[in-house]
Amino acid sequence: MTGIRTYRPAADGSDRAIPVKRAPEPQVGHDQRPGAIRINKRIADMGMCSRREADEWVEKGWVRINGEVAVMGQNVVPGDRIEIDDQARQLQEQQVTILLHKPMGYVSGQAEDGHEPAMVLINPDNHWNQDRSKTRFNFSQLKGLAPCGRLDIDSVGLLVLTQDGRVARHIIGEDSEIDKEYLVRVSFGDRDVDVQSVFPAERLELLRHGLELDGEALKPAQVDWQNPEQLRFVLTEGKKRQIRRMCEQVGLHVVGLKRIRIGRVLLGNLPQGQWRYLAAHEGF
Repeated sequence: MTGIRTYRPAADGSDRAIPVKRAPEPQVGHDQRPGAIRINKRIADMGMCSRREADEWVEKGWVRINGEVAVMGQNVVPGDRIEIDDQARQLQEQQVTILLHKPMGYVSGQAEDGHEPAMVLINPDNHWNQDRSKTRFNFSQLKGLAPCGRLDIDSVGLLVLTQDGRVARHIIGEDSEIDKEYLVRVSFGDRDVDVQSVFPAERLELLRHGLELDGEALKPAQVDWQNPEQLRFVLTEGKKRQIRRMCEQVGLHVVGLKRIRIGRVLLGNLPQGQWRYLAAHEGF
């Protein structure tokens, strides 16, 4: 882009206009450059935070592209140098991740159909007294705290809530392959029997691989008997009510469902209805 700069020669006092080059405007919106993507996606792809957090950093002026302060919606290409202000990293260090043993009757996300969200349980009264974390609770930790995935109203077990976009992306990001483990109590037909002894082996194989939901083939799962009435599922995906719907397809009825692990993080002895902080040595 060119502009006009005016100067006054000392000899005759006349003005003369000459064209000068200006710095290129930041690329915002549609960008034809090869490999161009929005700055928030680039930062998220770098594993630094979520897209939402990246937008907040840009808005606060904490992001520079090739030495220039970024603007909202700006595009970058692979060769661009991205710099993040230390204030962003300091803010991340203050963010918390909370592990909750969700009871039945609570929804994972927003309140619906008169049922309270699991978030209401995150308060000082429900903080597990055996939590060894040195973090102390304050209500600012509830700002931006969001569940990483769903655990339906009739299910119990480990629910992760976080302010940290890196944790959320790792658990529920599009490219996440983190596994989740469940204990599932089942019944078979109307018979009050040892389910394991009468359940056909070929249907167990279908649970492991071969079923579809919503018109899409499910990824392979680990499914094994824990005892005559309880199955152990390990999944690497999380479709809505997936285990219950899988069981329905093979004639099983889910009596109870409990999530006991996400990645390397275990529910352990955390009492139902109580919560603790993710420890520094834990990770997904």
